[in-house]
Amino acid sequence: MFKEWKKILWLAIPSIASFASSTLTGTINLILVGQLSSLAIAIVGVSNIIMYNAWALFSGIGHTTNYLVAQNYGSNNMKKAVERTYIAFYLSLAASAVILFVGLLFPEGIFKLLGSSTQMIEEGKSYLQFRFFAMIFSIFTFVFHGFLRGIGDTKTPMISTIIGGAFMVFLTYGLTYGKFALPEIGLIGAGIAFFTGEVVTFLICAYIYFIKLHPNFETRKKVTFDRSESKLIFAESSKLGIQEFSMAMAMFVFTAFVTRLGTDALAANEVALSVMSLGFMPAFAFGSTATILVGQEIGKGQPSLGKKAGTHTAILGCIFLLILGVIQFFFAEPIAKIYTDDVQVYKLAGELIMISAFLQLFDGLLNFYAGGLRGIGDTSFLLKISLLLGWLLFIPLSFVLTFLLDLGSIGAWISLYTYLTVFGISVMIRFYRTNWDLVKLKSVEKEYEADHVI
Repeated sequence: MFKEWKKILWLAIPSIASFASSTLTGTINLILVGQLSSLAIAIVGVSNIIMYNAWALFSGIGHTTNYLVAQNYGSNNMKKAVERTYIAFYLSLAASAVILFVGLLFPEGIFKLLGSSTQMIEEGKSYLQFRFFAMIFSIFTFVFHGFLRGIGDTKTPMISTIIGGAFMVFLTYGLTYGKFALPEIGLIGAGIAFFTGEVVTFLICAYIYFIKLHPNFETRKKVTFDRSESKLIFAESSKLGIQEFSMAMAMFVFTAFVTRLGTDALAANEVALSVMSLGFMPAFAFGSTATILVGQEIGKGQPSLGKKAGTHTAILGCIFLLILGVIQFFFAEPIAKIYTDDVQVYKLAGELIMISAFLQLFDGLLNFYAGGLRGIGDTSFLLKISLLLGWLLFIPLSFVLTFLLDLGSIGAWISLYTYLTVFGISVMIRFYRTNWDLVKLKSVEKEYEADHVI
């Protein structure tokens, strides 16, 4: 068992560091920008939700690359893995065109759709525009990371994320407040910093993929259009993208509800979400590790070992979340004070953090076992359960608790963790009820959908 845990940690710890770097970067940026005003915190928070929706819609491209490359790596067919990665690049080009179009024309309209104040719209639209431009590079970076993690390289995504994040933080401080001989341009400077950080991360990954990996995997090659493979990757990317987008849109509506509670409530919500993103960090990392290990075992024709790897990954992930939850529960308000000295904001944020400190374990279960299901290609179930619970449970319950029962932000967060609890348990049950003897390698010749349930 300890040998298996060592292997899991060898993959997961760099991923934790990678997600931690990304999370820490976002946290530091929010703290830096937060010194401008509570309005600035709200603008960045709302923009984060908007961009999560934009990223989620196209994230399926990277997720699909990750699990297909993992399977191909396990089956020792890296030629197919590279071909599929190029198809993912082509899809990313199409996605970039859409993102550029929306970023140029619709930032102001999106803020209006959320019911934002006139002041928030005027001060936030330029910042949001730079975030859209940054998203173009992050879509490609996610594909690079998907390939690298698929072959078991979790260190390169970590390094690229840390370096890009360092650039982002440096420029955020410099351009927001006019430090390091840079111009003082406030919130717009923070947007430019975010864009620059994403470009740096992208360039590092492109260098590794096209230059460093070419001798081993022939990553610089002309890939002819394969209609069957393109259809497979588009279908898988669409299912995983819509699944993520469904969750993101549910959070979008959730944020719209909280926005109507006022600027202080929204600022507290964003501070709490920023703190709780520290819990998302190991959840995402161990979920990604589950995809890698399960996918590789499927490629080797050993599905039972894939199931075992997924279980061990979930156990280790839960241990990490329990330790983190204890810290967050007992230090909730002092942590919230780091973000703001507004008494109303940090007291409410502290209450929200305490609510979610241990309930985040269910968000962990969701990520761990969803990662395992991605590893076997069970994308249809993930799509269906995401749509069902997001729109028939989470959103109605949020409205009832927040407004009809007048519980405000507390009611909103109770509904959030009710949703995550049901979601996490549902995905876990699916993982163990799957007939693993029937799980096979995903291919265009015989596409397998894991609908065989005991």
